[in-house]
Amino acid sequence: MRMDIGKASQQALSSALLEGLARFRAAGTGGSLAHGENLFSYCALAKERLIAIELPHPILGVVVSGAKEVWRGMNGSALCAGSLFVLPAKTKMDILNLPDASHGFYQSLILEVPDASVLLEASVPSTLANRRRAAVEPLQVELTPHLVDAVIHAASAIADGPAQSSVRRSRLTELLALLHGDPAARPMFDVSITGRVLALIASDLSRDWRAPEVARMIGLSESTMRRRLAEEGISFAKLLRRERMLAARHLMAQRESAQAAAIAVGYASRAHFAKRFRAAFGSNPSTLRHSDLMLNG
Repeated sequence: MRMDIGKASQQALSSALLEGLARFRAAGTGGSLAHGENLFSYCALAKERLIAIELPHPILGVVVSGAKEVWRGMNGSALCAGSLFVLPAKTKMDILNLPDASHGFYQSLILEVPDASVLLEASVPSTLANRRRAAVEPLQVELTPHLVDAVIHAASAIADGPAQSSVRRSRLTELLALLHGDPAARPMFDVSITGRVLALIASDLSRDWRAPEVARMIGLSESTMRRRLAEEGISFAKLLRRERMLAARHLMAQRESAQAAAIAVGYASRAHFAKRFRAAFGSNPSTLRHSDLMLNG
């Protein structure tokens, strides 16, 4: 009897989730449709099988129409309309998307959260922290009234545009905090060492970051941090340089001068900055700046 009540409660919450996300229901066009930053719908007009896909980041999704099957080896999970799910990153999966008979298409609403600083902010202490990790975590998140509201509010805030950036961050943080205790959501909080270092150095790229200081600030010894970064395929120096160059290129694309961009990302020497920029992008900062001005009038 209790199981029946629990099932009925989840069904009611699933219906409320779908109703709250009605504004995102697609008109039946195949492919991806962007709704806002890292928020998009994915639609399939016929049965679709995806083999051995591997995501770069974990995603949070809602099946809006149709059904979804996810296979990790011999372990399969079936998700129906109204299911809230998390797909892990860097895990090979076979996925089957099945259109709904009445609507004629499959649709899921997908949220990517690549910003590790947001993840870390939401990583509150959890009773799951000391439990042994299951060999294969569940994919479907158990719904609660607060979680349903948080998903709807976060999706709406993200879709409302750049003017609501502070609201977006607040809604997303609230959502992640609510998800933190669910076993299915664990992949969203498995932030890599690369992600933890990025979250820290990205807060102030002009700062003279040194490996011992960064290691201490993320709670590791320098040797452990360097070893784990190497396991993830990058060194501290390369990671810092890459992020600085990407940020500098973005600043120049926003019409900042090369000198201002260099200072903003921690380079006092213009010659040193230009050398690093050429190594990263194959052209001088001045060349990129001129090209950007020509394109933008």
